[in-house]
Amino acid sequence: MVDAAVLEKLEAGFKKLEAATSCKSLLKKYLTRDVFDKLKDKKTGLGATLLDVIQSGVENLDSGVGVYAPDAESYTLFAPLFDPIIEDYHVGFSQTDKHPPKNFGDVNSLVNVDPDGKFVISTRVRCGRSMEGYPFNPCLTEAQYKEMEAKVSSTLAGLEGELKGTFFPLTGMSKDVQQKLIDDHFLFKEGDRFLQAANACRYWPTGRGIFHNDKKTFLIWCNEEDHLRIISMQMGGDLGEVYRRLVHGATEIEKMIPFSHHERLGFLTFCPTNLGTTIRASVHIKVPKLAANYSKLEEVAGKYNLQVRGTRGEHTEAEGGIYDISNKRRMGLTEYQAVKEMQDGILELIKLEKEA
Repeated sequence: MVDAAVLEKLEAGFKKLEAATSCKSLLKKYLTRDVFDKLKDKKTGLGATLLDVIQSGVENLDSGVGVYAPDAESYTLFAPLFDPIIEDYHVGFSQTDKHPPKNFGDVNSLVNVDPDGKFVISTRVRCGRSMEGYPFNPCLTEAQYKEMEAKVSSTLAGLEGELKGTFFPLTGMSKDVQQKLIDDHFLFKEGDRFLQAANACRYWPTGRGIFHNDKKTFLIWCNEEDHLRIISMQMGGDLGEVYRRLVHGATEIEKMIPFSHHERLGFLTFCPTNLGTTIRASVHIKVPKLAANYSKLEEVAGKYNLQVRGTRGEHTEAEGGIYDISNKRRMGLTEYQAVKEMQDGILELIKLEKEA
């Protein structure tokens, strides 16, 4: 049973959301009294409650989504709340749809989108993975964080060829190493207020670490927001090469570390916005002519399901006409389809920029 103190906090949280008329989060939209009453007494096998799911969105009324999954079981147990939110966020992925099995496709068919090097500054593809048998951040113990870090670092030590590199634990990191990782834009900071409120930053920096290969084109974040964030990147527009490296790396790691997978939702992540393929493929691209005709840029982005952000990511301005453009869709399509759609959109943008 959920204890009285938690129920009291839940009731107070529900009332706060109800009173927040200007709140536009998906949590507020879908946590009806009916859904709330249905879920408030439920508890996962690892002890997570509805409070763990909603507390970030209750504390931060300006959240876009407002929910996180404390463990894998939460997606099933609290489905009456998660399912409509997932359907709303991942447009076109309904509550009866099933995410297709993993399919990286023909990795050799993706191309360099900008062989002349005139438009694309850098290319990056990342995916998120959760380790089977471990809860997500809010339910992890300090011992589990340490155990996971040990597993990850020993696994990554076995990578060979272009993936071969070094693991840097955040605990006890020297100032020199820290500065070097900051200069390379590799170091992640303790979570923002949304993650803090979701209890995702406990025991910081225990169990957190960063791995990168010798060429600095393959990077892994351990226990940042997700158990693992696997990232492939390089300067220029060779999306094919970046994608092949990501697929190679993720496949090698999966041979040694089993990942949490849900038959309807795909790969499981802490935040429901990243479910499914978990893939975000992005470029930093300079399109000054299209930037001057922003509606045209938006039109192409809409056609290919691309997300256009400022240079430094979400909620930032485009510096010098440089945009961060990525795939928006992660669910209901394969890994290959998600990246291919982004490739086709970028090729179209470059074509229009040349013609403008």
